[in-house]
Amino acid sequence: MRVLVSDTSVLVDLERGNLLLRAFALGGTFAVPDVLFERELRPYGGEKLLELGLRVETLDGAGVELAQVYRRKQRALTVADSFALALSKKNDWILLSGDGALRKLAGEEQVECHGILWVLDRLEAEAAATCIELQDGLQRISQHPKCRLPKHEVENRLERYAVIIAAGGPGESS
Repeated sequence: MRVLVSDTSVLVDLERGNLLLRAFALGGTFAVPDVLFERELRPYGGEKLLELGLRVETLDGAGVELAQVYRRKQRALTVADSFALALSKKNDWILLSGDGALRKLAGEEQVECHGILWVLDRLEAEAAATCIELQDGLQRISQHPKCRLPKHEVENRLERYAVIIAAGGPGESS
């Protein structure tokens, strides 16, 4: 799997859902731009993320210029988000984001972009987390007041997890 460049929201959701350790066990590598790490993650458990294997990447001059172009193009982006998009674009890495404006611009820039639900689907597909863990995690994430996940997508996954758990699927026994 290619490197996954995450914005803050995806990492926060993984922490909120108690799935951070599982996500870092996936086949890919998580990375963030240094600006995002210093401004948004270091003060809130950044050292733990580094211990898990988070890579902190620095953009070169051309990358910083690209981030500035993105910021001018889409004023709703934070500086950290524009750096994450530039890092993904320059390296052909996958962007992980829950931010609508960032996801829209990523699409326009032909940068592969996914959100937290895609990460949960990867955890399920690679058996990196049990459906019990995924169900619990998604419930925690979706119950947060700032959650903006599509309700029908959340409900579909919760129902699928419940069916697998009830059937005693692999790794689901207590």
